[in-house]
Amino acid sequence: LTAATDTTAIAVEWTLAELISNPEVFDKAREEIDKVVGKHRLVTELDTPNLPYIHAIIKESFRLHPPIPLLIRKSVQDCTVGGYHISANTILFVNIWAIGRNPKYWESPMKFWPERFLESNGPGSVGSMDIKGHHYELLPFGSGRRGCPGMALAMQELPVVLAAMIQCFNWKPVTLDGEELDMSERPGLTAPRAHDLVCVPSARINSFDNF
Repeated sequence: LTAATDTTAIAVEWTLAELISNPEVFDKAREEIDKVVGKHRLVTELDTPNLPYIHAIIKESFRLHPPIPLLIRKSVQDCTVGGYHISANTILFVNIWAIGRNPKYWESPMKFWPERFLESNGPGSVGSMDIKGHHYELLPFGSGRRGCPGMALAMQELPVVLAAMIQCFNWKPVTLDGEELDMSERPGLTAPRAHDLVCVPSARINSFDNF
């Protein structure tokens, strides 16, 4: 019953922090929402399929800040991986946090660059990647039968929540004068931010026609 609730909250916090740290991405996302939805009604779930940049932002946030940084698996038989012998019943950890930042797979891996997911140059390109476990470079929800059961709920909630936050509010982080937003992480099962994101929202749109 709690699948995807805490991880979705962490994903929203990380994504908003990245958007605040990259205002040009925030502005581009808002332009897309205004073009598709307008300023006279609130964005809904029905709009999200028409917001590709929002989905690219979510993928990029998952790449840098996966909800579960380490996937736990157990080998079912003896095998060899990368030259290492692994006995049956060995507990294994797949470091998807490191995979998402590996320059072997990603251009400018430490840069928050959602546009990398918008250009598709064939089935093997970054733009063609999904988050359903089909591409091992991007596994925010794991893969296979033991993938995260909350994936469907998370991907139903995240786009519309994020789009509404961008559409309706301007966000100002609360930091010490002159300091950049702290983007450090706290180690743990879900790797949340080391310090909670504290922001002051200001209304951009005071009312909608459908409210």
